[in-house]
Amino acid sequence: MVEFDPYRRRLIKRSAYAGGLSLLGQTAWAREAAPENPPNILFILADDLGYADLSCYGARDYQTPVLDNLAAQGVKLTQAYANSAVCSATRTALMTGRYQYRLPVGLEEPVPKYNADLGLPPSAPTVASLLKKAGYQTALAGKWHLGAPPNFGPLKSGFDHFFGFYPGGLDYFTHLGRPLTGEQKPYEGLYEDERLVTREGYLTDVLADDVIARIGAADGGAPFLINLHFNAPHWPWEGPHDADIAKRLTGLRDDDGGNLKIYGEMVQAMDAAIGRVLKALDSKGLADNTIVIFTSDNGGERFSDVWPFVGMKGELLEGGLRVPAIVRWPGHLKAGAKCDQVTISMDWVPTLLAAAGGAPDPASPFDGQSILPQLEGAPTVKRELFWRYHANDQAAVRKDNWKYIKILDKEYLFDLASDQRERANVKDHQAAIFAELKADFAAWNAKMLPYPEKFYSETPKGRMIDRY
Repeated sequence: MVEFDPYRRRLIKRSAYAGGLSLLGQTAWAREAAPENPPNILFILADDLGYADLSCYGARDYQTPVLDNLAAQGVKLTQAYANSAVCSATRTALMTGRYQYRLPVGLEEPVPKYNADLGLPPSAPTVASLLKKAGYQTALAGKWHLGAPPNFGPLKSGFDHFFGFYPGGLDYFTHLGRPLTGEQKPYEGLYEDERLVTREGYLTDVLADDVIARIGAADGGAPFLINLHFNAPHWPWEGPHDADIAKRLTGLRDDDGGNLKIYGEMVQAMDAAIGRVLKALDSKGLADNTIVIFTSDNGGERFSDVWPFVGMKGELLEGGLRVPAIVRWPGHLKAGAKCDQVTISMDWVPTLLAAAGGAPDPASPFDGQSILPQLEGAPTVKRELFWRYHANDQAAVRKDNWKYIKILDKEYLFDLASDQRERANVKDHQAAIFAELKADFAAWNAKMLPYPEKFYSETPKGRMIDRY
């Protein structure tokens, strides 16, 4: 019996990769010829899920059997990063395949709900608009957080269908954004396309139901891209049996309520909802020709498990950036495989276009790069990745196993190969490497848009009005 080797089998088809993708440290792109039977794509995004919040990544207090099984059927990535430590900045990169700081919307961390002039511009090529050009039907269910109508929204950025919400978070039962401290009225919640709608039920299940219906309506014609962007396990802290909590919480604050038990129930509810979605794929006979990706928009919140890392959402330490990521593509990716390739959110766009036979927009070149060969078993390649975050004047670079990080006026150099917890600052012992990464950051940063003097997301007193 010949050993399963999808990379070798597909290498002949993808000869264009042979030179370009050996240089993944630079922006590289190669287009694969459109496959005869293009794969469907189901992209599932959790909100604020920590690296070890799934049992297949080390969760200790509960089990996530559906996602564990997905990992057993596909590839589990161990060095996947988010583009930012907060959500809307990562979502900009996730949609465009570029560093978020190339667009004004990416400078706001997060995008505020009160500004009608800020959002992902409809002119920016997105994974949805690029796949539409390749013949795909496109839909998004869940959180958008990249600007609202009339100027912005999923329907203006390549999606044929939208069911979900525009701002950073909703109550899981009322489906409203509860008023912030000092406000009187909640902001409106769920939209179908651009019409305000009402639904009954726990938000995690309501979003999954829309995707299940979308899969059920698939006619086997054009392939589809479906993005399922959960609210979970983003606050407010409400499990599927906690409807009474929604009545007690008084403001839309991330420090209002919650505990480890509720958080675990939120993650498990998301896991079960994903199980129903995957069952719908099976029932329609679509599973074998569907790429399923699961990941998170940033690192964990205060109830998350990020072991073995430190830090959390809002911080450029590993705990705020390292995320779980799982990819299943039957017949193309080896089941039960582990991939140690260093990768980042903006890599998903070129990776999916490579699998689908699509092409980028030459006027909007990717900063992300396809990791399809590594998912298929090719050797890992070196990367250099950059981050910045205006809160606490943070900056970070990962190059090989070295990580430079700046927080306020403190600077550090860590060797992640031996110090995953970022505790042994070796900048004085490795002065040349420290200087190199610091200079690399300065050169990269000079190519990005500068931060504005004042952020839309700040009140006159500087309080964030729509945190994360």
